[in-house]
Amino acid sequence: MNKPLRHVWLVIGVLFVLLFTSTTYFQVIAQGQLNAHGQNDRTLYNAYGRHRGPIVVDGHPIASSQTSGDTYGYLRSYDPGAMYAPVTGYYSVVYGFTGIERSLNDTLSGEADALFYHRISDILSGRQGQGATVELTLDSAAQEAAWDALDGRRGSVVALDPDTGAVLAMVSAPSYDPDQLASHDTSAVSSAWSALNEDPERPLTNRAIGGDLYPPGSVFKLVVASAALESGQYTADSEIPGPGSWQLPHSSAVMNNHAGGGTEPCGPEDVSTLAEALRQSCNTSFAQLGVGLGEDALRETAEDFGFGQRLEIPLSVTPSRIGEDLEDSQLATTSIGQYETRVTPLQMAMVAGAFANDGVVMEPQLVQAVRTNDLSTVSELSPKELGQPLSAANAAQMRQMMVGVVDDGTGTAAAIDGVEVGGKTGTAEWGSDRAAHSWYVGYAQQDDRRIALAVVVEEGGYGSQTAAPIAKDVMEAVIQG
Repeated sequence: MNKPLRHVWLVIGVLFVLLFTSTTYFQVIAQGQLNAHGQNDRTLYNAYGRHRGPIVVDGHPIASSQTSGDTYGYLRSYDPGAMYAPVTGYYSVVYGFTGIERSLNDTLSGEADALFYHRISDILSGRQGQGATVELTLDSAAQEAAWDALDGRRGSVVALDPDTGAVLAMVSAPSYDPDQLASHDTSAVSSAWSALNEDPERPLTNRAIGGDLYPPGSVFKLVVASAALESGQYTADSEIPGPGSWQLPHSSAVMNNHAGGGTEPCGPEDVSTLAEALRQSCNTSFAQLGVGLGEDALRETAEDFGFGQRLEIPLSVTPSRIGEDLEDSQLATTSIGQYETRVTPLQMAMVAGAFANDGVVMEPQLVQAVRTNDLSTVSELSPKELGQPLSAANAAQMRQMMVGVVDDGTGTAAAIDGVEVGGKTGTAEWGSDRAAHSWYVGYAQQDDRRIALAVVVEEGGYGSQTAAPIAKDVMEAVIQG
């Protein structure tokens, strides 16, 4: 073979090697990166051209897909949108997805590993592939009661089944209409997105599990009381000091006994029982109690309730927390739910759930079941214990004390005739010249119906006046529904 011909074959060989290498790189190595590229319209059309499974509550699809008649293939719609939006999230051709739409995207799109054999069956039978149905644990009556009771005020309600951890209600207000973000009119979607993000009331934030978190105020006294009982040094009848005011250790600051600056003592000669201190929500009693217990004991109890833990329910939950390396004055204010104590409403519902479940905290879960379009079950809720911050005997003492709060204390607005209701109100200060946040945390049980919940209304003032009546409406929806 002459020299020029060898050069031609050499060039052709090199080109074949380059072609093989580039084809292998783009089809195998870089496949994931190219599929995920924001300017890859083919991937976008493939994703939105695939039928997406519904999200269901009590048999009603609150998120579903319909043929759109455009290049995307399917349009996601939500009914009723705003009430469930913090849970479902949105599925947008412009801004991606959030909420359950994001957390269970593989399941809803049909691409999850658990659906492999179902996909093969669809291919072999010639059926169009479909995503799985996600059934949520939410109770539609409880969700609607919480939504209506908040009535657009900024805040959140979370209700749990204390036996299983199933989330019965998760409302965050104000909310938004996810249909506006799921539209295929990209100009309208961009306008809606800008308006929602510029809204100072933050409607896109799920206040139940994230955002800036809240100071819990007096509802944190439930954690302090639990730590006291678990220490073995106290019972509900133990006498503790409760002066009308108390100068904080190593500080010139003075703590008053009640919200609003009240300086009445908790009992004769500045002494009351632990149960009476909880009923009256005595600040000085719990501040001194927390200092006496110490930071380590308080932190250990809080962590056993779930503080500091990152949960996926499957939505990501921001961990609740208390301050670290606390001086006694800081520990005192921490013990009444102030200083650097910050919580989610979900966390406080978990605290209430432990008392109703003999001291055991169950892992919160939002998904009841995942089913294919032929109704075969892929997975179902499996209750999981998260921790046990207090014994069954001490949980019974906590219930007794919390019933006293509702029967003849600050929580009377949450009482339900013929139903055991226990709770704790809170009025959490969070900034100068701002009204306090209103809290209620508690449980209700009658026969085999039980619910634990937390309610917070931003700048709602006294928990006894604002949050407790909301809690009553939600508890009634479950207990008497």
